[in-house]
Amino acid sequence: MLNGGVRLKPAETTISPARSRPAPAMAGLFAPLEMLLSGGGDPRLTINPASGLNEYGCQPFPCPETLSFSSSTATSISQRAWDRAQKSREGLMQSAIAMGIEDAFDARIEAMRDELRFALGLPRALADVVFSPSGTDSQLQALFLAKTLLGNELTTVVVAADQTGSGTAHTSRGCHFSAATANGNRVQKGEPIEGLGGPAKSIALPLFDAAGQVRPEAASDAMVFDAVERAIAGGSRVLLQVMDASKFGWRAPSDQCLDAIMARWGKQVQVVVDACQMRLGRARLKDYLAHGYMVLITGSKFFTGPPFSGALILPASLARILDSTAELPCGLFEYVSRSDWPRSWSKLRERFPVRMNFGQWLRWEAAIEEIAAYYRVPDAFRQLALSSFGHAVEARIAASSSLELLPWQERTAEADDEELAQRTIFSFVIRRGDRIRTLDECKGLYRALAGTAAGSNRSSPNAPPCLIGQPVALGNGSSPAAALRISAGARLVSESWSPDQSIASRNLDRVACDIGMAIADLERLNSELNMPNSGEMSHAG
Repeated sequence: MLNGGVRLKPAETTISPARSRPAPAMAGLFAPLEMLLSGGGDPRLTINPASGLNEYGCQPFPCPETLSFSSSTATSISQRAWDRAQKSREGLMQSAIAMGIEDAFDARIEAMRDELRFALGLPRALADVVFSPSGTDSQLQALFLAKTLLGNELTTVVVAADQTGSGTAHTSRGCHFSAATANGNRVQKGEPIEGLGGPAKSIALPLFDAAGQVRPEAASDAMVFDAVERAIAGGSRVLLQVMDASKFGWRAPSDQCLDAIMARWGKQVQVVVDACQMRLGRARLKDYLAHGYMVLITGSKFFTGPPFSGALILPASLARILDSTAELPCGLFEYVSRSDWPRSWSKLRERFPVRMNFGQWLRWEAAIEEIAAYYRVPDAFRQLALSSFGHAVEARIAASSSLELLPWQERTAEADDEELAQRTIFSFVIRRGDRIRTLDECKGLYRALAGTAAGSNRSSPNAPPCLIGQPVALGNGSSPAAALRISAGARLVSESWSPDQSIASRNLDRVACDIGMAIADLERLNSELNMPNSGEMSHAG
């Protein structure tokens, strides 16, 4: 079992199927902090000994020398968050001496639920929080709960399926999405999870057409409405996974389409919102819950916590139904722990195994620190910092002869989106001559920019390593074109803020210079670099 990155022998991890041995668990807490932060997730968190980086190009400790515009994919931990994780571990050690490691860990996770709700402006009476190692794991939780509410004859309709994590193709059908779970159990990727998969069906609705163009809103809405109608006409209930926001920052379907679906089939449809990018306002998040929707979130995209921290936010009104009626699929035991679930769900919790995923916990400690720091910044400066970032990126790309900004889905400046009504993900293609770079070529550029490609030259003091969002394919085919992404994250705001206006202004100017440096280096690499073998990359960004 992987317990915060420390692999323990099976005989040392269990007394019974429901409990873990306290002594080895306590010992695991003394592992190096960077090891704990890299554990309890999936193989994408594994650190390459040669580079010191995980599959996202991130480090499990602060690396301020790296330019980071990669919040649409993943970000290395900040010093602030590292310090919070260190302090939290010390606090748990002290609590464990007084009350035992299992009780101390469970109490800390329960307290974090309140901290996360408070940071996101969610009243306890409105929202329950179910933690998980990743947004993909949270999709399995959502499927389990949707089956409890609607029955086993369920079809998952995934909107913008080409803009979500690669694991969704499996989780939407109740199947294993990796060769190992976050708890270290070996499973068969793509095979049904016992008791959860099987009858589950899935319909994938891409946001882009075969030519790599975004479908018009009316066409996309019609496709979603028709898919729900066909599934229900065929005798199925529907788990409708909508997108807010995609890898490119898009939202689908429209609010009007969603309202029409719920007005017609509300009792036969459960909506789950993929908000894993967390590029939506707190008021909008609250509105989703008030409508009875489940919401998938992470602390590791916009909020720049370390990669792999997921949660399912549920309307608290569902607790009374789900706690007493849920029948547990035995295969789900591989993915969940008792402490993931709210203490108020007493009947459901007592059937889950007692485990302590230290990696998941510490990554959420770090993420909550980033969320709280972001919202401590005055509203006006959050708006200013994000708009300043956007103007800098747009101006620099507009001046480039090889980079071309892709269109963005304009949003009305509605109060429920706050400062996140504006664009924070800037997707662009790269031209070489008269053609657009392919996915494989963009992988090579991405890796060279980050300094992880074999033979890449990162020795110039004017070209520090730089992380941007991983390339995303546009359309289908054997060698599709692709886009890269420069993204604003919460840390841009919290680290630029100062009550001294002149200091804050200089901080934003420095960010603009960093953007210019990153784009100039990307242009240089595009014109000079012979593409190396791009190797394998994650598509979960």
